Amino acid sequence: MKDKTKMNEMSVPRMRRTDDGLGANSDIGAKLRAFYGAVQDQPIPDKFLDLLEKLDQVEEASKRKG
Repeated sequence: MKDKTKMNEMSVPRMRRTDDGLGANSDIGAKLRAFYGAVQDQPIPDKFLDLLEKLDQVEEASKRKG
């Protein structure tokens, strides 16, 4: 089971809305946005960039042939 305190640390504290009709879903959405933002800030791994470069080379070669 994951440590709930770690997830709570990832979320940015925010003011709670008085009543948005979503209840706990608002908190879940805020934590998902915070998690996505943290992942989005991570650099793209070199191995993945190399694979994309190889794909581009293969696509260019196939365009020249066809």
